[in-house]
Amino acid sequence: MANPKYGNIFTIMPILTPSRRWQPPFYPFKKRSFSERLEEALERSFKGLIWGCRMCGNCLLQETAFICPMACPKGYRNGPCGGSTPESCCVDESRPCIWHAIYVRAEKMNRLEKLLEVFPPLDWDKAGTSALRDVYNKINSHGKLRTISTIFRSSTTERKSKWERFFKDIRQPAWWDGDAYPHPPKPHEPVSSLEKLLSEGKFVLTCEIVPPAEDNFPVLDAKLAELSGLVDAVNITDNASAIPRLSAFACAQQALTSGIEPVLQMTTRDRNRLSLQASLIGASAAGIRNLLLVTGDHPIKAIAPFSHMDAWDLDSIQAVWIARKLRDEGVFLDGRTMDHPPSYFLGSAAAPFASEPRFQALRAEKKINAGTQFIQTNLIFDLPRFEAYLEELEKRNLLSRVHLIAGVAPIKSLAAAKYLRQLPGVVIPDDIMQRLADAKNTSTEALKICLELIEKLRALPGIRGLHFMAVPNTDHLKKVLIESGLRE
Repeated sequence: MANPKYGNIFTIMPILTPSRRWQPPFYPFKKRSFSERLEEALERSFKGLIWGCRMCGNCLLQETAFICPMACPKGYRNGPCGGSTPESCCVDESRPCIWHAIYVRAEKMNRLEKLLEVFPPLDWDKAGTSALRDVYNKINSHGKLRTISTIFRSSTTERKSKWERFFKDIRQPAWWDGDAYPHPPKPHEPVSSLEKLLSEGKFVLTCEIVPPAEDNFPVLDAKLAELSGLVDAVNITDNASAIPRLSAFACAQQALTSGIEPVLQMTTRDRNRLSLQASLIGASAAGIRNLLLVTGDHPIKAIAPFSHMDAWDLDSIQAVWIARKLRDEGVFLDGRTMDHPPSYFLGSAAAPFASEPRFQALRAEKKINAGTQFIQTNLIFDLPRFEAYLEELEKRNLLSRVHLIAGVAPIKSLAAAKYLRQLPGVVIPDDIMQRLADAKNTSTEALKICLELIEKLRALPGIRGLHFMAVPNTDHLKKVLIESGLRE
């Protein structure tokens, strides 16, 4: 069905991308011959007109239901961000969410499961060049006559299989070799206290803290001291809301020194493939064993002047894939090997209320297949919708394959609820907002709502712990934990 906000934009033709270009097309980073420039100009013109093509040179159109993922402002190549909605893009509300459109069309084409394949990051050497040239080269290497024979002499089933394999060889270079299969870690002893607790079936508590926006470790030390004994691990955010703060890596090291188990968040927004691999090895060498790999908030959500707005080098799923291969195979992205691979417990974030539950479940499976061992969700206020998300996870048999930690916000005021409600991927039902608005004592009612949510979340199948975010102060968190029976 066409989105009423965009009229029939989704149904003009089955091959049209339902969005204009987010950025101008790429041009080659190297000298090209006249024939190559002519070929690229023609491709840039017709593919730009039909699909909004940016000439990334790493085409995925066949796999993404003939909708170009490069129309996503973040350049995501493996699914939507946590702010995805059926109505619009969370970065630019004047356009649709391109990945929601991809999922919808792929589902209609019975190709939704094809999107479980982990697609590689861009090979920037190809940017601006003709993607069709890869097809020509593949045909030449295969043999023109042999290719024609395959098309006309094979059965329909064989032809389809060979067609899929032909294009997979093109889109999956040897340095990536992505697939749609599970890649669980090798049998091992837990590398962190958090992993040990979860592997033993314990119900864990984690809490998120935002580093100070100044050179002030004493402020951080005070926060850490207050949380000691209350939670099992502390998440250190990495420039949350795209605002610079004290280094998350430095804060995680400080937490270790203080005897607190850190969960170091790493955003791909601020890293390319080189710095990510260096950061992964560095974290392990420093003794930081819990990593949460996320893409991060878009710079447009920050304070001006804004940083780079073009496609990011990596998305979070690609980061997990790289991190797993570094750890389990000791292999860099460029194929080099190491004698002492890093060691860590890999985590990802999930947005149960973004887009549709079935689409978010597919994205969760993709993360788990890539190597994710634990997931921390976005804030949960809408229990029925969260239960629908859990049902979709269970349909894919994911609850037994990952440690799922549910996100909770122990808010104290109506103003806090209004603020959180504006954030991408956060849904606070009208009845909760009305309860807060009608309450004689908002703080007491907010506490009651939080305790109710905690009680219900603890009873849900597959929930292995709670992750507290947007905590107003430690005293309030302590009160919530004691009154809920989570701590004495």
